[in-house]
Amino acid sequence: MKRREFVGGLAAAAGLAACTSEQADCTSTAAAGGETFEWSCVTSWPPKFPGLGMAPENLATRVEAASGGRLKIKVYGGGELVPPFEVFDAVSRGTVEMGHGASYYHKGKVDAAQFFTAIPFGLTNTELNGWLYYGGGMDLYRELYEPFDLVPLPCGNTGVQMGGWFNKEINSIDDIKGLKMRIPGLGGEVLRRAGGTPVTLPGAEIFTALQTGAIDATEWVGPYNDASFGLHKAAKYYYYPGWQEPGPGLETIVNKAAWDSLPPDLKEIVSITCQALTTDMAAEYTHGNAMSLATLKADPNIEIRPFPDEVVALLKSITEEVVAELMANDPASAKIGKAYFEYLEKTAAYSDISERAYLTARHL
Repeated sequence: MKRREFVGGLAAAAGLAACTSEQADCTSTAAAGGETFEWSCVTSWPPKFPGLGMAPENLATRVEAASGGRLKIKVYGGGELVPPFEVFDAVSRGTVEMGHGASYYHKGKVDAAQFFTAIPFGLTNTELNGWLYYGGGMDLYRELYEPFDLVPLPCGNTGVQMGGWFNKEINSIDDIKGLKMRIPGLGGEVLRRAGGTPVTLPGAEIFTALQTGAIDATEWVGPYNDASFGLHKAAKYYYYPGWQEPGPGLETIVNKAAWDSLPPDLKEIVSITCQALTTDMAAEYTHGNAMSLATLKADPNIEIRPFPDEVVALLKSITEEVVAELMANDPASAKIGKAYFEYLEKTAAYSDISERAYLTARHL
């Protein structure tokens, strides 16, 4: 009996491998491999938007292929099934099984979640992944989402972003005052305390708001995605660095009941695919940003500028105040923030003598 079970298991595994590699009809293999699942995934992004919007599409395609068709995921862009900023609630309630977005969109619902996307002047892409996968961050992430019946999985990172597009020059701290800017998360609160007015808008609404003057400035991602939205046609000044998002992590969230219904192999397929997409997105944005920046630099109507040092220094000082208050007023943020900044202190020391030192040497 044991020998027959073993041989049968090998045959099923071989059949699944054949379906994946040869893209054959996997219907019979899927049936032989066990129960099948059909899920819905809602996102915060415009449908099939480059990078961000394609991440959940790629997740669905790869999971279906790797599972031999046993887990199929239908992806809905922001607004197609639920509004872009209601992904968290929809998955938590079990309205859908899965969602894809950024955890800092949950500010006001679960403030500590912001640590898992981006903290201004905080962890970069590679540093954040180090903390999550090897520094204990994932344990804190899962613990934070457990009361909401959610299982979080890192799934994407766009790397250091740009400071944003502005319809006026930023030459001093005074130029921040009265500025209406689309900027989410803690970065928005920092801007407010610097004298600006933060505005929260989903990606699909940014261009029109900037073009019509409803906002004076916006941050979105970087050259790759900004050019896709045509933001360079609505504003002249492009500032860097992206102090507000040094390495924003994206997330896949799964309703806990749906997650628990999966057999161990499908859970592993979803987990591994999400981690693979995190690596893949880093490569995509490294390439896409470089190519798009070259095009933007060739446009005589665009001025690419660094923020003045005094502006960056002010924003950093205010960030420290905002984060300190967040941690003082929210026990979950205090616990997660302590671990986050302890890791930042250690990894920054290495980054200073590795990436930073190398980049400095490369430009001598």
